[in-house]
Amino acid sequence: MRVHLVDGTYELFRQHFGTASRHRDSHPHAAAAGVVASTLALIEDGATHVGVASDHVIESFRNALYPGYKTGEDMDPDIKEQIPVMERALAAAGFTVWPMIEFEADDALGAAARIAGSDQRVEQVLIVTADKDLGQCVEGDRIVQFDRRNRLVIDEAGVTEKFGVGPASIPDYLGLVGDSADGFPGLPGWGAKSSSAVLARYEHLENIPAAPGQWDVPGLRGAAKLAATLQAQFDDALLFRQIATLDYDVEVGSVDDWQWGGPTADFATICGELDNPELLAYAERLAR
Repeated sequence: MRVHLVDGTYELFRQHFGTASRHRDSHPHAAAAGVVASTLALIEDGATHVGVASDHVIESFRNALYPGYKTGEDMDPDIKEQIPVMERALAAAGFTVWPMIEFEADDALGAAARIAGSDQRVEQVLIVTADKDLGQCVEGDRIVQFDRRNRLVIDEAGVTEKFGVGPASIPDYLGLVGDSADGFPGLPGWGAKSSSAVLARYEHLENIPAAPGQWDVPGLRGAAKLAATLQAQFDDALLFRQIATLDYDVEVGSVDDWQWGGPTADFATICGELDNPELLAYAERLAR
C-alpha cells in the first residue's frame, strides 16, 4: 500500500487562491469544498490510506519560543474561517483528520510519516505538500513529498538537488537562511548559496569550525564575515533550527486508522451546507 499524508492548510490556501478565487460568485466555503474534492481525487487515483493535518489554530508551542513567530493576525479571514469547515467536511467524507492546536500540521505529518515509514506493509509514504519544512522527513524514495500542483515527486535526491543539502540538514539550513513565511529571519548574510555550501560540507551547525581558516568549502566567498556572524549569533541559529525542527510527539494513530471507508451519514448534510451536491455524488461513486 501507499500512504498519502495531506497538508490540509496548504491545500486550503491552494484552493482559495486557485479555483475559488477565479469565480467571484463561488460559495463562501468553496475552498474548503475544493480541498475535499481534491482529497477524494486521491482516492480516485488509487489512494487507500489518507490522513489530513490542519492548523486548527495558527499559533503553536513555537510562539512561546520566539515572539516573532507566525500568528493568525495577518491571515486572510476568508481562509481562516474555512479551516474548521474544511476539517468537519473532510471528517464527514470519511477521512482521518488531525486538527492541530498545540502542535502544527507539519508536526502531525512528520509523526505520521515516521509511523508509516516503519510499517513494513507500506511501500511508499507520500507527504502531499511542497512545503520545504517537510523536506526533513524525506527518506530515499520510501518517504517522499508530492507536489500536486506540479505533479512532482520529491525524493531524497530531489531535496538535495533543490536545497543543496540532504533532509537531515534542512532544519540547520532554515536556521541559517530563515523562513519569512514562519516569521523567523535566520542570520544576516547567510543566504541560500552560502548556507547550502557550508552545510553540504559540515551537515549540522555544531560541526562548523569557529575559525573560517579551518573551513573546507571551496569557492565560498565572505567566509570570515559569515563565521563572525555565526559565532556572534550562534544561539539565534540554534533557536531558529529548533523552531524549524518538526516535533514528532503527536498522536496520529496507526496506518490502519487512516484507511478510507467512504463518506459518513453526515456528509450529505455537509454537502447541502456547501451547496455542493456533486461532491456527495462523487464520494458515493468512489465508495461503490
